[in-house]
Amino acid sequence: MSELTSHGPDAGTRVQNRAARSGSRLSVRKTYKLFIGGKFPRSESGRTYPVNDSNVALASRKDLRDAVVAARKAFPGWSGATAYNRGQVLYRIAEMVEARRKEFKALGVPADEVDAAVDRLVWYAGWSDKIAQVLGGANPVAGPYFNISAPEPAGVAGVLAPVDSALLGPVSTVAPAIVTGNTVVLLAAEAHPLVAITLAETLATADVPAGVVNILTGRPAETAPWLAAHADVNTLDLAGADPDLAAALETAAADTLKRVLRPTPTDWFADPGLRRLKSHLETKTVWHPKGV
Repeated sequence: MSELTSHGPDAGTRVQNRAARSGSRLSVRKTYKLFIGGKFPRSESGRTYPVNDSNVALASRKDLRDAVVAARKAFPGWSGATAYNRGQVLYRIAEMVEARRKEFKALGVPADEVDAAVDRLVWYAGWSDKIAQVLGGANPVAGPYFNISAPEPAGVAGVLAPVDSALLGPVSTVAPAIVTGNTVVLLAAEAHPLVAITLAETLATADVPAGVVNILTGRPAETAPWLAAHADVNTLDLAGADPDLAAALETAAADTLKRVLRPTPTDWFADPGLRRLKSHLETKTVWHPKGV
């Protein structure tokens, strides 16, 4: 029996010793899987597609349903966390992206884009405990009442990652959704799955609770219609959809009254503004009597 197929407690040692004697070793190829509920499963369909000599999981409709279930399960805990805590988690993500700088650069992400992604995460982290004051407040009314409006997270956000920015684009679409208390299902751009899953590994080591961000690789044109029509998805960011696909997804989303952010030509390095923060929020208004 060969050393590679023999079993027992010493089998691994024998293989290692043989490799050392020959001056060579077997390399371990990285497998790029999905990111669902804080874990890295293969696609339930078993399908993959090649990207840069790597095999990447090709997500199915079932994988999408599993991701939405994980996002919905995580929503109560994440939306109930303090704004300060969510800001700290985003800052931790920025730290971990900084720590993986060489890995992102090895995947073809320019150094200035890594810098911008880190800065963008820190920028959104700073908004965590300020957005309520900016978008909420007391409203003047004619009567003996207090009338107070406050923003609240909408729920589960579906996001199509931009196709023209491998790292800064996904960061710029996911960060505003989660910092405001939403959970996310991200469909990675078909051409950039390696960066997307490396980002998922960053999230998995950055104190992000399981299910808050779920990332599916594959063909967005195949899975996006199910995301847009899913009744348990509340908002939709079509940053990575071409005009024809965006129109079809907007029609599918109308049946469940989703709030949809239509794609526009975007310079991802530009000031992000508050548009994406607002798109994942709803406003609750409370009346309360005052006086005697």
